[in-house]
Amino acid sequence: MILGLCFNIGLLLYFKYTNFFIDNINVIFHTNIFLKKILLPLGISFYTFQQIGFLVDVYRDESKEWQIQFIDYAEFVTFFPQLVAGPIVSRDLIGQMRDLSKRKINYDNMAAGLALFAVGLFKKVLLADTFAKAVNWGFGNIGVMNSVDAIVVILSYTFQIYFDFSGYSDMALGLAEMFNFKLPLNFNSPYRAYDILTFWQRWHMTLTGFLQKYIYIPMGGNRKGRLRTYLNVMVVFLISGLWHGANWTFVVWGTLHGIASVLNRIFKKQWDCLPGIFRWAGTFIFLNLTWVIFRADSLSQAGRVLMKVVSGGVGRISGELAAKFSLMETELINYLFAQNYVLSRTYMGIVFLLIGFFTIFVIRPCCMKKFRPCIRNFWGTMILLVWSILSLAGESDFIYFGF
Repeated sequence: MILGLCFNIGLLLYFKYTNFFIDNINVIFHTNIFLKKILLPLGISFYTFQQIGFLVDVYRDESKEWQIQFIDYAEFVTFFPQLVAGPIVSRDLIGQMRDLSKRKINYDNMAAGLALFAVGLFKKVLLADTFAKAVNWGFGNIGVMNSVDAIVVILSYTFQIYFDFSGYSDMALGLAEMFNFKLPLNFNSPYRAYDILTFWQRWHMTLTGFLQKYIYIPMGGNRKGRLRTYLNVMVVFLISGLWHGANWTFVVWGTLHGIASVLNRIFKKQWDCLPGIFRWAGTFIFLNLTWVIFRADSLSQAGRVLMKVVSGGVGRISGELAAKFSLMETELINYLFAQNYVLSRTYMGIVFLLIGFFTIFVIRPCCMKKFRPCIRNFWGTMILLVWSILSLAGESDFIYFGF
């Protein structure tokens, strides 16, 4: 087990953090060590964590009920629906793979999986990628943004990262269900959370579960007093930050979430006494501000974006930013029905933000609903699937492919 852990962690450290460490050594000691050109393998953070969990689970199995063959391990690690961006699965998936009754076509599962896949693809192509254009413009043109632009860009990234990652998770769950497998839920309306602790119980749930099971609990969890609990929480969030990327922005992001989680534990009674709208607003604003740090290339860039919120001057959405929300479909509608084309295009940014809020706060996640084969679901699936496929254009990566 120790050799396996060293191998997996060693690969992760080499590919992901070598240049980060070299760069900081050069800064601290004024050296000029050459930075290596290292290509990051796709999704390495996910399958290394999955292999680590597998090794620890097998090692801890005192009953020895699991006689793992290499073919079981290979199938488990290379299961393609969630291979490169999660959700992180446990070795329980091997039990499903060994179930011979699953090795046949189940048309109910095929229909349910296709519907969930279509929803995930729509989230990615039509929502996340549209918000991404606005975010990329904002972070690339900080100097020309006004305060309204900055707020729109910040909200856009909050929606982009959610629709991008939850969209992939829906697609992974849908693909797996087509093959009669059940993968764990990864998102449960996280932006509805009233505090940061609840947010992390709903956001990237498999990563939270992994960190809790293999790091937080072995360190003592909350069993060794308050101070030790707070220390353990900070360590877990620092690891979570570094896991996301080799940059000080991720370290600061993880630290801020760790501090917020500790404060949430200390003042939970007082926080829960506040009206719900204030608790939600405080949590949502905190998430938006910290997502800026998560998205930025550097801490200075994050600071410039955040400063624009208060120093950019009041105005309307810039024409260049509004144009980023324009789709071929909306262009056609504007051409046919809009009397003021420029004004209609300006409103598209607001429309997309409203769609984002409505989807997150009103619509229950499709992966949590029981699928019913009916005409409405059939047409809904076909429309989302065809619309998404026809809208595929250019290069579009999932955010978490980089992790």
